[in-house]
Amino acid sequence: MTFKRVVVTGLGALTPIGNDVSTYWDNLATGKSGAGPITKFDAEKFRTRFACEVKGLDVTQFIPRQEARKMDAFTHYALIATDEAIRDSGVDVEKIDRNKVGVIWGSGIGGLKSFEDEMIDYAKGDGTPRINPFFIVRMIADSASGQISMRYGFRGTNYVTVSACASTNNAIIDALNYIRLGRLSMCVVGGSEAAVTKAGIGGFNANRALSERNDSPETASRPYDKDRDGFVMGEGSGALILEELEHAQARGAKIYAELIGGGMSSDAYHITAPHPDGLGAFLGMQDALNDAGIAPEDVDYINTHGTSTPIGDPQELKAIYQLFGDHAFKMNISSTKSMTGHLLGAAGAVEAIACVKAIEKQIVPPTINLYTVDNEIDSRFNLTPLTAQARPLTTVMSNAFGFGGHNAIIIFRKLS
Repeated sequence: MTFKRVVVTGLGALTPIGNDVSTYWDNLATGKSGAGPITKFDAEKFRTRFACEVKGLDVTQFIPRQEARKMDAFTHYALIATDEAIRDSGVDVEKIDRNKVGVIWGSGIGGLKSFEDEMIDYAKGDGTPRINPFFIVRMIADSASGQISMRYGFRGTNYVTVSACASTNNAIIDALNYIRLGRLSMCVVGGSEAAVTKAGIGGFNANRALSERNDSPETASRPYDKDRDGFVMGEGSGALILEELEHAQARGAKIYAELIGGGMSSDAYHITAPHPDGLGAFLGMQDALNDAGIAPEDVDYINTHGTSTPIGDPQELKAIYQLFGDHAFKMNISSTKSMTGHLLGAAGAVEAIACVKAIEKQIVPPTINLYTVDNEIDSRFNLTPLTAQARPLTTVMSNAFGFGGHNAIIIFRKLS
């Protein structure tokens, strides 16, 4: 059986450093931090009082007010990023077979704020459950993909992947395989998350995952730095239009890059900690290379999971060296979470966009706030510290790992 080739023909982004792809990329390339004091609730009594929030967004510019009230923020973000991706793709949805267009979306949590608000209101009452009739449809994670499909009339496969911070990469791999097999001609993929809430910040504070550098939020996300103390919560969304190559060529679409493979594995070790030797990460990256049919030496750049937690960063680099050998020192490696924060289930989406734009621009975005590399990390790695680096980029890998030991890795290549 001959698999069909899959390409990226549209991008959309709503991030802490830009509410569209162009602004997002410009700020990535210039090393801008999206972190600042939390504005969405009073965080005075929380150990962490900052986050990477989406800024300056008027949802009603994109979604009618009456409809927006029925949705959680993570669904707003999903629709806004998808709208940009659809426009960017240039596709006329009235002229394609929408039965062959799918929506596969990633979200690690779903409508956390909606759940939080409803339960706080209930707890303040006399025990009578006066629950908002839109509570469930706001909260459930698949409302994002459902709303996207309804907006455009896409009637192909439609679901949400939930694998914590690997959720979007799992969605992208699923879409890759549906299109490869000819089950879909096009698929909207991506992820969204809106967990800068009392429960989100308080929950991750409780398990000591978040940075507490309250005196300097913009320098708090510092992957690989010896003084890192945890990740910075981010929010937002990223959307990609994946399309079968001949389908894209037939309509004269702009093609950003080819999606050539995806790999998955499980740590089978601990619910929050990565395997101490990076075993799951190694197996996932190896699976991705095999799926893409390429050698380790073909990879030019890895956008790492790189959350800035003391426990996670060295293990990922151990796995990279184990798989890539000395080629690991010839590649560029960077963590764009140093600028965006960690968007949890949406992280893979915005990082996939960073990879595609890196190929288009032939520029590797930096790891900002990396001043002194951790002693546990081999100094020969090119971690792209502080400033972006220009270099020829043909093949780029993006890693995403999640609580529960989920690992999902995708690989893009310049179209040839």
